[in-house]
Amino acid sequence: MSGSSGKEIKVTQPLLPDLDDMDRMLEKIWNSRQLSNNGEMVQRLEAELSRYLDAEAVSVFSNGTAALQIACRLLGLDGEVITTPFTFAATVNAIQWNHAVPVFCDIQEDTCNMDPGRIEPLITEKTSAILPVHVFGNPCDVDAIGDIADRHGLKVLYDAAHAFGVRYRGKSLASFGDVAMLSFHATKVFNTIEGGALVFSDPDLKRKADELRNFGLCGDGDIREPGINGKMNEVQAAMGLLLLKKVDAEIKRRKTITQLYAERLEDIPGVRLLHPAQDVDYNYPYLVVRISEGEFGCSRDVLYKKLAERNIFTRKYFYPLCSNFSCYRRLPSSEKENLPVANRIADSVLALPLYGALSDRDAEFICDQVEQARR
Repeated sequence: MSGSSGKEIKVTQPLLPDLDDMDRMLEKIWNSRQLSNNGEMVQRLEAELSRYLDAEAVSVFSNGTAALQIACRLLGLDGEVITTPFTFAATVNAIQWNHAVPVFCDIQEDTCNMDPGRIEPLITEKTSAILPVHVFGNPCDVDAIGDIADRHGLKVLYDAAHAFGVRYRGKSLASFGDVAMLSFHATKVFNTIEGGALVFSDPDLKRKADELRNFGLCGDGDIREPGINGKMNEVQAAMGLLLLKKVDAEIKRRKTITQLYAERLEDIPGVRLLHPAQDVDYNYPYLVVRISEGEFGCSRDVLYKKLAERNIFTRKYFYPLCSNFSCYRRLPSSEKENLPVANRIADSVLALPLYGALSDRDAEFICDQVEQARR
């Protein structure tokens, strides 16, 4: 059995520009003969992103991981960094790559975000920063985290990979913390094929970030701090410029599909949808449900397999926890008794297909199959 369209239904599908528009952008790039090294497209994208995000300064990168690694370097993170286990591996890897030790903090049941009430007991004389994640684009408790950081003299670096375009209390979510990282991977609401960005309130941090993404080269040709090659190329930037014109319509369509899912799934016993917090202009990046085996009649893993048999491809997001990966499970903070909520949620979450091009008919078909799976 396959989707109502007769095709496989993937968990996501990238937003793409019109091919004719992309051809015209490629022609400009070909005529310029500049493919990389901070060309016209990159400079235009940074300027337009600054306007879209109401940001003082934005630096774009080849991918979000490189951006996050450079952010850790910019802020001088060392010693221990408190973070969440309920995230993609890149978050924790960036800490480790900067020779700091990740310290895992448990998460909140309702938001899946880092629990501010559990942060302070983890702070030691070695702690240099807090690295929370706006999971599924839902804002962390930025006020509580900011207060804790201020009291203890810690930096705050937000992984806002899922939060492009999200506004909290009328303010861009990327404006909170010392630095925020955005991912522009093809699976995100807004993409540059691969890519990422750092958002700063301090323009001097942008200058340093721009040097570090270009091997550390300064304007005078010197290298005062070793960098990496994290530059975004012109083709990626051209994609981003075109998709900035389409992203608001994409978010609006995703909201409509999310409402359809909610109407169909909310009343099914054992299925719980994750909702955005109040005072949030949301971007609808994922359609995430939690499955309670006792109420639903089968486990998340069984539902995952049943849907795959019907050519509906979902994702256990995030599973396994970062704290359960081989390279991190020996850390003291990785002990399961320290992370009861995160372990419970990781065993129950499932991301269903969501993207602007998903038809109402296919979304209805997916809901039908979820209902049938519990029989």
